[in-house]
Amino acid sequence: MARIAPVARFLFALAILAFGIQHLLYGEFVTRVVPKLPAWIPWHSFWAYATGLILITAGAAILLQKRARLAAELLGALILLSVLAFYLPPLLVTPILGPLWTNAGKALALSGGAFLVAGSLPPTDTGWRVFRFLDRLIPPAPFFLSAFLIIAGIQHFLYATFVATLVPSWIPGHLFWTYFAGIALIAGGLGMLIPKVKVPAALLSGIMILLWVVLLHIPRAISAPHDSNETTAVFEALAISATAFLVGRSSISSDHVP
Repeated sequence: MARIAPVARFLFALAILAFGIQHLLYGEFVTRVVPKLPAWIPWHSFWAYATGLILITAGAAILLQKRARLAAELLGALILLSVLAFYLPPLLVTPILGPLWTNAGKALALSGGAFLVAGSLPPTDTGWRVFRFLDRLIPPAPFFLSAFLIIAGIQHFLYATFVATLVPSWIPGHLFWTYFAGIALIAGGLGMLIPKVKVPAALLSGIMILLWVVLLHIPRAISAPHDSNETTAVFEALAISATAFLVGRSSISSDHVP
């Protein structure tokens, strides 16, 4: 169990680095960390490149353990602001649990992951009030992931026909696995809200999503190397898996604090 946090931080940082590289390669907002900006905002390419550099810097800081906690908290705040500024307004006029909710939920979960990375690292005394405020966003971070898992699980039932097409062709019973995964996601998300089962719910969810990286997302990305969405999906699942492991780790750690 003691090795969970370093491995999870590595996986999360790797995903953030990949997102940053994608921004630089495409000069666009091709990940769900920040959605495509509204038309009224100028210089889209400039902001895409700037976001890419920020993501690479944050990912490298976490990976190399150089001001990693500050980098993770600032990253979490950036993604959370993206959710509030660019996802929330269209969500208010979008049918509940439509596709846009998936992207917003992923961004929210990634924000929670960044704050959980920060929480897994020793506190730093910067003397700046902004970082003391950001520290307060670490305890509710597991709820960000929980909300996304519940939304994704419900969507497995609402959009079962589409989700079934994502199951690899060599696996039989596509609809069965679609519904099974939906139930598992909802159970994992709800389980993280219940203290007595929070640890197994988080760790099992992390293992499940990590298996999807290997069985589902990587093969799809290899088969469509020019599709940025498939590559993004690999690292999104990797980061969300790491976030689930950090939820489990945070619960284990809190149980042993004297």
